[in-house]
Amino acid sequence: MSDHAVVTVSEASRPSKALHITLWIVQMLTAAVLVLAGGTKLAGADMQIALFEQIGLGQWFRYVTGGLEVLGAILLLVPTTAAMGAALLAPTMVGAMVTHLFIIGGSPVPALVLLLMTVAVAWYRWPGSIHGEK
Repeated sequence: MSDHAVVTVSEASRPSKALHITLWIVQMLTAAVLVLAGGTKLAGADMQIALFEQIGLGQWFRYVTGGLEVLGAILLLVPTTAAMGAALLAPTMVGAMVTHLFIIGGSPVPALVLLLMTVAVAWYRWPGSIHGEK
């Protein structure tokens, strides 16, 4: 195999520039939504207090959830921690979906969309993966 063929294969395994830009847009949108959602939980918005009363685990769970959302959002915006932030947020979004489906009602679609976005970021940004940044 020639050196040229090795370079071509290596270049083919890297994410395209369009994919890289798309992922950054997804990361920024996800981070913005989760800073807002987590921030309202941490700030003690009346709506969030009532929501977590309905969940029934206590207000400490509101702080934990809000903290995870804000922390994950910040991690999404740092190139070296984006995959870790996405991996932290994915189970949080699964929990949100389950909570909507079985406890509080309402649509789980926003949490599902955020889950898909975080899974895509984790998949493509995970270090050492064939898709991840080197």
